[in-house]
Amino acid sequence: MSNRKARRSATADAALATRLCHSPYQAPQGFASFAPATERASTVLFENCAQMRATTWQDKSTYTYGLHGTPTTFTLEARLCEIEGAKHCLLAPSGLAAIALINFALLKSGDDLLIPDNVYSPNRDIARWLAREHGISVRVYAPGIGAGIAALIQDNTRLIWTEAPGSITMEIPDLPAICAAAQARGVPVALDNTWSAGIAYDGFKHGADIIMQALTKYQAGASDLLMGAVLTRDAKLAQKLDICHMRLGYGVGADDAYLILRNLPHLKLRFEAQDRAARELAAWLQTRPEVAQVLHPALPESPDHALWRRDFSGAASLFSLIFQPHYSSAQIDAVADALEYFGIGFSWGGAHSLCMPYDIKQMRDAWPHAGCLLRLYVGLEEVADLRADLERAFALALR
Repeated sequence: MSNRKARRSATADAALATRLCHSPYQAPQGFASFAPATERASTVLFENCAQMRATTWQDKSTYTYGLHGTPTTFTLEARLCEIEGAKHCLLAPSGLAAIALINFALLKSGDDLLIPDNVYSPNRDIARWLAREHGISVRVYAPGIGAGIAALIQDNTRLIWTEAPGSITMEIPDLPAICAAAQARGVPVALDNTWSAGIAYDGFKHGADIIMQALTKYQAGASDLLMGAVLTRDAKLAQKLDICHMRLGYGVGADDAYLILRNLPHLKLRFEAQDRAARELAAWLQTRPEVAQVLHPALPESPDHALWRRDFSGAASLFSLIFQPHYSSAQIDAVADALEYFGIGFSWGGAHSLCMPYDIKQMRDAWPHAGCLLRLYVGLEEVADLRADLERAFALALR
Protein backbone atom coordinates (compact mmCIF):
# COMPACT_ATOMS: atom_id res chain seq x y z
CA MET A 1 0.00 0.00 0.00
CA SER A 2 1.35 3.42 -0.97
CA ASN A 3 0.59 6.24 1.44
CA ARG A 4 1.52 8.69 -1.31
CA LYS A 5 -1.14 7.34 -3.62
CA ALA A 6 -3.72 7.31 -0.83
CA ARG A 7 -3.08 10.96 0.03
CA ARG A 8 -5.53 13.44 -1.48
CA SER A 9 -3.90 16.35 -3.36
CA ALA A 10 -5.28 19.86 -3.39
CA THR A 11 -6.16 21.65 -6.61
CA ALA A 12 -4.40 24.88 -7.54
CA ASP A 13 -7.43 26.99 -6.69
CA ALA A 14 -7.81 25.53 -3.17
CA ALA A 15 -7.21 27.81 -0.23
CA LEU A 16 -3.70 28.04 1.23
CA ALA A 17 -4.68 26.23 4.42
CA THR A 18 -5.96 23.31 2.34
CA ARG A 19 -2.89 23.29 0.08
CA LEU A 20 -0.63 23.24 3.13
CA CYS A 21 -2.36 20.04 4.28
CA HIS A 22 -2.69 18.46 0.82
CA SER A 23 0.29 19.53 -1.25
CA PRO A 24 0.38 17.88 -4.68
CA TYR A 25 4.17 17.58 -4.70
CA GLN A 26 5.70 14.11 -4.61
CA ALA A 27 9.43 13.49 -4.59
CA PRO A 28 10.84 11.76 -7.68
CA GLN A 29 11.02 7.99 -7.59
CA GLY A 30 14.28 6.08 -7.88
CA PHE A 31 16.09 7.37 -4.79
CA ALA A 32 18.31 4.83 -3.05
CA SER A 33 20.72 5.02 -0.14
CA PHE A 34 22.27 2.75 2.47
CA ALA A 35 20.19 4.30 5.24
CA PRO A 36 16.73 2.80 5.78
CA ALA A 37 13.82 5.19 5.46
CA THR A 38 12.22 6.54 8.61
CA GLU A 39 8.48 6.07 8.18
CA ARG A 40 6.55 7.80 10.96
CA ALA A 41 2.83 7.40 11.42
CA SER A 42 0.04 7.23 13.89
CA THR A 43 -2.64 7.31 11.17
CA VAL A 44 -2.06 4.98 8.24
CA LEU A 45 -3.96 5.81 5.05
CA PHE A 46 -5.96 3.25 3.08
CA GLU A 47 -6.72 3.36 -0.64
CA ASN A 48 -10.41 2.85 0.00
CA CYS A 49 -12.89 1.39 2.47
CA ALA A 50 -12.66 -2.07 0.94
CA GLN A 51 -8.95 -2.18 1.58
CA MET A 52 -9.42 -0.87 5.11
CA ARG A 53 -11.95 -3.59 5.89
CA ALA A 54 -9.73 -6.29 4.39
CA THR A 55 -6.69 -5.54 6.55
CA THR A 56 -5.92 -6.79 10.05
CA TRP A 57 -3.31 -5.61 12.54
CA GLN A 58 -1.92 -9.16 12.85
CA ASP A 59 -1.00 -9.31 9.14
CA LYS A 60 2.47 -7.84 8.79
CA SER A 61 2.29 -7.78 5.01
CA THR A 62 0.21 -4.62 5.28
CA TYR A 63 -0.32 -1.64 7.63
CA THR A 64 -3.28 -0.61 9.74
CA TYR A 65 -2.17 1.84 12.42
CA GLY A 66 1.13 3.30 13.53
CA LEU A 67 1.01 1.46 16.84
CA HIS A 68 1.11 -1.86 14.99
CA GLY A 69 4.10 -0.97 12.85
CA THR A 70 5.50 1.01 9.95
CA PRO A 71 8.04 -0.07 7.33
CA THR A 72 10.78 1.16 9.67
CA THR A 73 9.74 -0.92 12.67
CA PHE A 74 8.97 -3.96 10.50
CA THR A 75 12.47 -3.67 9.03
CA LEU A 76 14.04 -3.58 12.48
CA GLU A 77 12.03 -6.64 13.55
CA ALA A 78 13.20 -8.52 10.46
CA ARG A 79 16.84 -7.57 11.05
CA LEU A 80 16.66 -8.73 14.67
CA CYS A 81 15.19 -12.05 13.50
CA GLU A 82 18.21 -12.42 11.21
CA ILE A 83 20.61 -11.89 14.12
CA GLU A 84 18.89 -14.33 16.49
CA GLY A 85 17.67 -16.85 13.92
CA ALA A 86 14.05 -16.15 14.86
CA LYS A 87 10.87 -16.13 12.77
CA HIS A 88 8.79 -13.66 14.77
CA CYS A 89 9.77 -10.44 16.55
CA LEU A 90 7.91 -7.83 18.55
CA LEU A 91 9.34 -4.49 19.66
CA ALA A 92 8.67 -3.08 23.10
CA PRO A 93 9.35 0.34 24.68
CA SER A 94 12.18 -1.06 26.85
CA GLY A 95 13.90 -4.26 27.86
CA LEU A 96 11.77 -4.39 30.98
CA ALA A 97 8.64 -3.95 28.87
CA ALA A 98 9.76 -6.95 26.80
CA ILE A 99 10.13 -9.01 29.98
CA ALA A 100 6.68 -7.92 31.14
CA LEU A 101 5.19 -8.83 27.76
CA ILE A 102 6.43 -12.41 28.06
CA ASN A 103 5.12 -12.75 31.61
CA PHE A 104 1.73 -11.21 30.83
CA ALA A 105 1.27 -13.25 27.66
CA LEU A 106 1.99 -16.64 29.24
CA LEU A 107 0.91 -16.39 32.88
CA LYS A 108 -2.44 -16.14 34.62
CA SER A 109 -3.71 -16.52 38.17
CA GLY A 110 -2.89 -19.96 39.57
CA ASP A 111 0.11 -20.53 37.30
CA ASP A 112 3.64 -21.22 38.49
CA LEU A 113 6.79 -19.36 37.39
CA LEU A 114 10.43 -20.40 37.85
CA ILE A 115 13.18 -17.74 37.86
CA PRO A 116 16.92 -18.09 38.53
CA ASP A 117 18.43 -16.51 41.61
CA ASN A 118 20.67 -14.34 39.41
CA VAL A 119 17.85 -13.00 37.23
CA TYR A 120 17.79 -9.30 36.25
CA SER A 121 16.46 -7.59 39.39
CA PRO A 122 13.48 -5.81 37.74
CA ASN A 123 12.40 -9.17 36.32
CA ARG A 124 12.45 -10.54 39.85
CA ASP A 125 10.47 -7.52 41.04
CA ILE A 126 7.81 -8.16 38.37
CA ALA A 127 7.62 -11.78 39.51
CA ARG A 128 7.10 -10.73 43.13
CA TRP A 129 4.40 -8.29 42.03
CA LEU A 130 2.66 -11.03 40.02
CA ALA A 131 2.75 -13.27 43.08
CA ARG A 132 1.45 -10.60 45.41
CA GLU A 133 -1.22 -9.04 43.22
CA HIS A 134 -2.24 -11.74 40.76
CA GLY A 135 -1.96 -15.10 42.49
CA ILE A 136 0.93 -16.49 40.48
CA SER A 137 3.32 -18.68 42.41
CA VAL A 138 6.98 -17.75 41.92
CA ARG A 139 9.87 -19.98 42.86
CA VAL A 140 13.57 -19.16 42.66
CA TYR A 141 16.06 -21.77 41.51
CA ALA A 142 19.87 -21.89 41.68
CA PRO A 143 21.50 -20.65 38.45
CA GLY A 144 23.59 -23.81 38.14
CA ILE A 145 20.69 -26.23 38.55
CA GLY A 146 20.89 -27.63 35.00
CA ALA A 147 18.90 -30.84 34.49
CA GLY A 148 17.93 -30.74 38.16
CA ILE A 149 15.23 -28.25 37.29
CA ALA A 150 13.09 -31.23 36.26
CA ALA A 151 12.36 -31.84 39.94
CA LEU A 152 10.94 -28.31 40.28
CA ILE A 153 8.55 -28.38 37.34
CA GLN A 154 4.94 -28.71 38.52
CA ASP A 155 1.74 -29.39 36.63
CA ASN A 156 0.94 -25.67 36.78
CA THR A 157 4.41 -24.42 35.78
CA ARG A 158 3.88 -22.27 32.71
CA LEU A 159 7.18 -20.45 32.23
CA ILE A 160 10.86 -20.81 33.11
CA TRP A 161 13.14 -17.79 32.89
CA THR A 162 16.86 -18.08 32.19
CA GLU A 163 19.61 -15.51 31.80
CA ALA A 164 22.94 -16.23 30.09
CA PRO A 165 24.85 -15.11 31.98
CA GLY A 166 23.40 -13.24 34.94
CA SER A 167 24.14 -9.61 34.16
CA ILE A 168 25.77 -8.89 37.54
CA THR A 169 27.13 -12.15 38.94
CA MET A 170 27.87 -13.82 35.58
CA GLU A 171 26.72 -17.40 36.24
CA ILE A 172 25.96 -19.26 33.02
CA PRO A 173 23.04 -21.71 32.99
CA ASP A 174 23.24 -25.10 31.35
CA LEU A 175 20.50 -24.01 28.98
CA PRO A 176 20.33 -27.22 26.90
CA ALA A 177 19.77 -29.26 30.07
CA ILE A 178 17.13 -26.87 31.41
CA CYS A 179 15.32 -26.74 28.07
CA ALA A 180 15.34 -30.52 27.67
CA ALA A 181 13.67 -30.90 31.07
CA ALA A 182 11.17 -28.16 30.28
CA GLN A 183 10.35 -29.52 26.84
CA ALA A 184 9.56 -32.91 28.33
CA ARG A 185 6.85 -31.20 30.39
CA GLY A 186 5.67 -28.77 27.71
CA VAL A 187 6.90 -25.67 29.55
CA PRO A 188 8.34 -22.81 27.47
CA VAL A 189 11.73 -21.39 28.41
CA ALA A 190 12.44 -17.67 28.03
CA LEU A 191 16.05 -16.53 27.70
CA ASP A 192 17.36 -13.06 28.48
CA ASN A 193 20.09 -12.99 25.82
CA THR A 194 21.03 -9.33 26.25
CA TRP A 195 24.62 -9.98 27.38
CA SER A 196 25.57 -11.61 24.09
CA ALA A 197 23.46 -9.27 21.91
CA GLY A 198 22.48 -12.40 20.00
CA ILE A 199 26.00 -12.47 18.53
CA ALA A 200 27.93 -14.68 20.93
CA TYR A 201 25.18 -17.08 22.04
CA ASP A 202 22.67 -18.96 19.90
CA GLY A 203 19.73 -19.21 22.28
CA PHE A 204 17.41 -21.09 19.95
CA LYS A 205 20.10 -23.63 19.09
CA HIS A 206 20.48 -24.34 22.80
CA GLY A 207 16.76 -24.87 23.27
CA ALA A 208 15.13 -21.56 24.23
CA ASP A 209 11.55 -21.04 23.08
CA ILE A 210 11.54 -17.25 23.52
CA ILE A 211 14.45 -14.81 23.47
CA MET A 212 14.31 -11.37 25.01
CA GLN A 213 16.74 -8.59 24.16
CA ALA A 214 17.22 -5.18 25.75
CA LEU A 215 17.98 -3.27 22.56
CA THR A 216 18.86 -0.36 24.82
CA LYS A 217 22.30 -1.97 25.13
CA TYR A 218 24.61 -2.97 22.28
CA GLN A 219 22.04 -2.66 19.49
CA ALA A 220 21.35 0.99 20.30
CA GLY A 221 25.04 1.44 21.03
CA ALA A 222 24.96 5.06 22.17
CA SER A 223 23.26 5.09 25.60
CA ASP A 224 20.53 7.35 24.24
CA LEU A 225 17.35 5.30 23.74
CA LEU A 226 15.19 2.59 25.28
CA MET A 227 13.79 -0.42 23.46
CA GLY A 228 13.28 -4.14 23.86
CA ALA A 229 12.50 -7.10 21.65
CA VAL A 230 10.81 -10.47 22.06
CA LEU A 231 11.67 -13.16 19.52
CA THR A 232 10.49 -16.70 18.88
CA ARG A 233 10.37 -19.39 16.23
CA ASP A 234 7.11 -20.89 17.52
CA ALA A 235 3.97 -19.70 15.72
CA LYS A 236 1.62 -20.44 18.64
CA LEU A 237 3.81 -18.58 21.12
CA ALA A 238 4.12 -15.74 18.63
CA GLN A 239 0.33 -15.46 18.44
CA LYS A 240 -0.01 -15.28 22.24
CA LEU A 241 2.72 -12.68 22.45
CA ASP A 242 1.25 -10.68 19.57
CA ILE A 243 -2.22 -10.50 21.12
CA CYS A 244 -0.78 -9.41 24.47
CA HIS A 245 1.44 -6.88 22.72
CA MET A 246 -1.60 -5.30 21.09
CA ARG A 247 -3.75 -5.36 24.24
CA LEU A 248 -1.00 -3.61 26.19
CA GLY A 249 -0.73 -0.96 23.49
CA TYR A 250 3.01 -1.38 23.07
CA GLY A 251 4.61 0.68 20.35
CA VAL A 252 7.97 2.24 19.55
CA GLY A 253 8.83 5.38 17.62
CA ALA A 254 10.21 5.12 14.10
CA ASP A 255 13.03 7.52 14.94
CA ASP A 256 14.30 5.23 17.71
CA ALA A 257 13.92 2.21 15.43
CA TYR A 258 15.93 4.03 12.77
CA LEU A 259 18.73 4.79 15.24
CA ILE A 260 19.07 1.10 16.03
CA LEU A 261 18.95 0.16 12.34
CA ARG A 262 21.70 2.69 11.69
CA ASN A 263 23.93 1.04 14.30
CA LEU A 264 23.37 -2.61 13.35
CA PRO A 265 25.98 -2.75 10.52
CA HIS A 266 28.80 -2.18 13.02
CA LEU A 267 27.23 -4.06 15.94
CA LYS A 268 29.47 -7.12 15.53
CA LEU A 269 32.62 -5.03 15.13
CA ARG A 270 31.86 -3.04 18.30
CA PHE A 271 30.97 -6.16 20.25
CA GLU A 272 34.15 -7.99 19.26
CA ALA A 273 36.44 -5.00 19.88
CA GLN A 274 34.93 -4.46 23.30
CA ASP A 275 35.18 -8.18 24.05
CA ARG A 276 38.93 -8.09 23.40
CA ALA A 277 39.37 -4.97 25.52
CA ALA A 278 37.34 -6.35 28.42
CA ARG A 279 39.26 -9.63 28.48
CA GLU A 280 42.55 -7.74 28.57
CA LEU A 281 41.36 -5.54 31.39
CA ALA A 282 39.82 -8.47 33.31
CA ALA A 283 43.06 -10.48 33.04
CA TRP A 284 45.00 -7.52 34.46
CA LEU A 285 42.50 -7.11 37.30
CA GLN A 286 43.05 -10.73 38.28
CA THR A 287 46.64 -9.79 39.18
CA ARG A 288 45.61 -6.94 41.47
CA PRO A 289 45.99 -7.64 45.20
CA GLU A 290 42.79 -5.69 45.96
CA VAL A 291 40.70 -8.15 43.89
CA ALA A 292 39.67 -11.52 45.28
CA GLN A 293 38.03 -12.77 42.07
CA VAL A 294 37.09 -11.55 38.61
CA LEU A 295 33.71 -12.82 37.42
CA HIS A 296 34.21 -12.95 33.66
CA PRO A 297 33.05 -16.19 32.01
CA ALA A 298 35.75 -16.09 29.33
CA LEU A 299 38.54 -16.26 31.93
CA PRO A 300 39.58 -19.84 32.76
CA GLU A 301 39.59 -18.99 36.47
CA SER A 302 36.01 -17.76 36.43
CA PRO A 303 33.06 -19.94 37.50
CA ASP A 304 31.17 -21.57 34.62
CA HIS A 305 34.05 -21.05 32.19
CA ALA A 306 33.55 -24.59 30.89
CA LEU A 307 29.93 -23.81 29.96
CA TRP A 308 30.99 -20.57 28.33
CA ARG A 309 33.64 -22.37 26.28
CA ARG A 310 31.12 -25.03 25.25
CA ASP A 311 28.23 -22.77 24.26
CA PHE A 312 29.52 -19.26 23.46
CA SER A 313 31.51 -17.84 20.56
CA GLY A 314 32.47 -14.61 22.32
CA ALA A 315 31.86 -12.50 25.40
CA ALA A 316 30.33 -9.18 26.23
CA SER A 317 32.42 -6.41 27.78
CA LEU A 318 30.40 -6.56 31.00
CA PHE A 319 31.92 -8.32 34.02
CA SER A 320 32.25 -7.98 37.78
CA LEU A 321 34.94 -7.81 40.46
CA ILE A 322 34.83 -9.28 43.94
CA PHE A 323 37.10 -7.31 46.25
CA GLN A 324 39.03 -8.69 49.17
CA PRO A 325 36.64 -9.07 52.14
CA HIS A 326 38.42 -6.52 54.36
CA TYR A 327 37.33 -3.66 52.08
CA SER A 328 34.06 -2.02 53.10
CA SER A 329 31.20 -1.09 50.81
CA ALA A 330 32.03 2.57 51.50
CA GLN A 331 35.53 1.99 50.14
CA ILE A 332 34.16 0.36 46.99
CA ASP A 333 31.82 3.32 46.54
CA ALA A 334 34.90 5.50 46.88
CA VAL A 335 36.56 3.54 44.07
CA ALA A 336 33.57 4.23 41.83
CA ASP A 337 33.58 7.90 42.81
CA ALA A 338 37.30 8.21 42.04
CA LEU A 339 37.08 6.72 38.54
CA GLU A 340 37.22 9.30 35.75
CA TYR A 341 36.59 7.27 32.59
CA PHE A 342 34.06 4.88 34.13
CA GLY A 343 30.79 6.71 34.67
CA ILE A 344 28.50 5.60 37.47
CA GLY A 345 25.31 4.50 35.78
CA PHE A 346 22.92 1.64 35.12
CA SER A 347 22.66 -0.01 31.71
CA TRP A 348 25.55 -0.55 29.31
CA GLY A 349 26.26 -1.23 25.64
CA GLY A 350 27.32 2.25 24.59
CA ALA A 351 30.69 3.79 23.79
CA HIS A 352 31.42 4.94 27.34
CA SER A 353 32.70 2.71 30.13
CA LEU A 354 30.57 2.36 33.26
CA CYS A 355 30.80 1.01 36.79
CA MET A 356 28.17 0.12 39.37
CA PRO A 357 28.59 -1.21 42.92
CA TYR A 358 25.96 -3.73 44.05
CA ASP A 359 25.01 -5.12 47.44
CA ILE A 360 24.49 -8.65 46.16
CA LYS A 361 23.60 -10.08 49.56
CA GLN A 362 20.46 -7.93 49.49
CA MET A 363 19.57 -9.17 46.00
CA ARG A 364 20.26 -12.90 46.14
CA ASP A 365 18.87 -15.81 48.14
CA ALA A 366 22.34 -17.36 48.20
CA TRP A 367 25.70 -15.67 47.62
CA PRO A 368 29.01 -17.36 48.54
CA HIS A 369 31.39 -14.39 48.45
CA ALA A 370 32.29 -12.20 51.43
CA GLY A 371 33.77 -9.30 49.47
CA CYS A 372 31.94 -6.38 47.84
CA LEU A 373 31.08 -6.44 44.14
CA LEU A 374 31.74 -3.80 41.49
CA ARG A 375 30.41 -4.34 37.97
CA LEU A 376 32.40 -2.88 35.09
CA TYR A 377 31.35 -2.21 31.53
CA VAL A 378 34.18 -1.60 29.07
CA GLY A 379 33.34 0.86 26.32
CA LEU A 380 35.43 2.02 23.40
CA GLU A 381 38.18 3.84 25.26
CA GLU A 382 41.82 2.66 25.13
CA VAL A 383 42.47 -0.19 27.56
CA ALA A 384 45.66 1.46 28.83
CA ASP A 385 43.70 4.53 29.89
CA LEU A 386 41.04 2.45 31.62
CA ARG A 387 43.69 0.42 33.43
CA ALA A 388 45.44 3.58 34.61
CA ASP A 389 42.10 4.97 35.78
CA LEU A 390 41.38 1.86 37.86
CA GLU A 391 44.90 1.79 39.26
CA ARG A 392 44.64 5.40 40.36
CA ALA A 393 41.17 4.87 41.90
CA PHE A 394 42.39 1.83 43.84
CA ALA A 395 45.31 3.82 45.19
CA LEU A 396 43.05 6.67 46.29
CA ALA A 397 40.20 4.65 47.78
CA LEU A 398 41.79 1.45 49.07
CA ARG A 399 44.78 2.73 50.99
